[in-house]
Amino acid sequence: MISRVLVIKLAALGDFVQAFPPFATIRSHHPDAEITLLTTRTYAELAAASPWFDHVWVDDRPKPWQLRKVAALKSRLRQGRFQRVYDLQTSDRSGWYFRLLGGGVEWSGIARGCSHPHANPARDAMHTLDRQAEQLAMAGLAPMVAPDLSWAGADIARFGLPAAFALLCPGGARHRPEKRWPAAEFAALARWLAGRGLTPVVLGTADEADEIGRIAAVCPQAVALTGQTSFPDILGLGARARLAVGNDTGPMHLIAAAGCSGLVLFGSGSNPALCAPRGRLAVLQVPDLGRLSAAEVAAALPDLTA
Repeated sequence: MISRVLVIKLAALGDFVQAFPPFATIRSHHPDAEITLLTTRTYAELAAASPWFDHVWVDDRPKPWQLRKVAALKSRLRQGRFQRVYDLQTSDRSGWYFRLLGGGVEWSGIARGCSHPHANPARDAMHTLDRQAEQLAMAGLAPMVAPDLSWAGADIARFGLPAAFALLCPGGARHRPEKRWPAAEFAALARWLAGRGLTPVVLGTADEADEIGRIAAVCPQAVALTGQTSFPDILGLGARARLAVGNDTGPMHLIAAAGCSGLVLFGSGSNPALCAPRGRLAVLQVPDLGRLSAAEVAAALPDLTA
């Protein structure tokens, strides 16, 4: 009987959210096991609040030449006395951790020589959720369990929002401009939504303050929550919003997990077949987001704003 389990998921926000079903599946399959998650500091608080893990360890991702930090990580991993590891990161780094742990541990992933390999040469051509579902199935965990997120959503009353609101997510990585729809078009869409009785609520960090400011300047009815929303806040907002529109960015995965309808906008910078949020959010993909108009996005939303 497996009583001590390690799950590895480091990744970006969207990837972490898409691991919710695998997390729930692992807990369902090992209901009495002591399960530890190894993740990065950004996701530790959210993971610790979940019902899936007994312990959350923060991985500071030491470099191979940082010998003391590597030795400390190796010692901690081995002292965990894990009987099985589910490597949901499946990267060079997590493969290195397989070597740090040494032999005698069952390992689900792609590390060379592991006991439960995801033996599909086409795995990189699969959507993240499908790939993880198949990996777990090959380790004897099937079918995938739908996660219950009733624990996750924060009380959003402090924002004082009206009953009818729509979420806009104009952010994204600065080094990936091809993944960002222009702020001017978000502003035009915000005015369109406001004209139909939906208050636009704009989400983003301080890094998106300029874009959010431009949207609010064009649409005075918009509510800017710049830098005010935690991950649970975004889940709570997603659960109550009438719809959401945003770039291919992490918060849209949280919004999708909350069950919200709407659109995720994709340009040529990424492939929705591999990474798009699953759920009620539809994908609108065009070759160049810079040429996508607010009118075209609005035309994809009539049923959602009726």
